[in-house]
Amino acid sequence: LHRPWFTLPALWGRHSGPRRVHCPASVTTTQTATMTTPNTPYAILGDAGIRRLCEDFYRIMDTRAEVAELRAMHADDLGPVTERLTDYLTGWMGGPPRYAEKHGGVCLTEPHAPFHIGPKMTEQWLWCMEQALQEGGASDTVKDMLRVPLQRIAQAVQNRDNDDSPRNNPNIIAAG
Repeated sequence: LHRPWFTLPALWGRHSGPRRVHCPASVTTTQTATMTTPNTPYAILGDAGIRRLCEDFYRIMDTRAEVAELRAMHADDLGPVTERLTDYLTGWMGGPPRYAEKHGGVCLTEPHAPFHIGPKMTEQWLWCMEQALQEGGASDTVKDMLRVPLQRIAQAVQNRDNDDSPRNNPNIIAAG
């Protein structure tokens, strides 16, 4: 008895090649088309999981001495920024585009431009996100799906090449 192999898209956010899933002979082509394997973080985490991730992220930022400098860049009330990150990550992870619906375009560099974000802040942000994923019980699959894309986001928001770059230097077009 020959059982067909069907190739599914690679995990979202990774380029590690296709995953192959064995399709039992008892599954018809129609059934195969309607069966889904969660292939986005949103499909795996859902609204509640993404909300928890964002709440954990800001709780960690608010309470850990290791990221005090990053915390100091934020307002005292983390509620509004938690909502914005939740809305943004919901769409970014494959869910409804709530951030765009509420705030218009999705440009990450513009809202972060007033802040001095060098490698140290980037690393602190990534550390908070890694801790939030860990403490929230995210699966290894989700962590693997998000690792590189989150690094890319953090690097895109970084607006200084080093931590001691001048913020306002009239002799430099773009301090970096």
